[in-house]
Amino acid sequence: MQPSIWQILIVAALVLILFGRGRISEMMGDVGKGIRSFKQGITEEEASASKPAPQIDSKSADTPTETSKTADKTAG
Repeated sequence: MQPSIWQILIVAALVLILFGRGRISEMMGDVGKGIRSFKQGITEEEASASKPAPQIDSKSADTPTETSKTADKTAG
């Protein structure tokens, strides 16, 4: 069962009465800002993914971390 044109018009009129014209346009502006921010975040993420990964220092890779020290203490 699909809504008729009259039902759609009544719902649209109620939305306009409840929120007002200014409030709806403000909400749509916020939605647009959110979409632009999302797109900008995606492009920044892609740009950072294309950069080479930083080199890991061999000295820092050989030293155990605090979590592995505590894991050794609890295991044995």
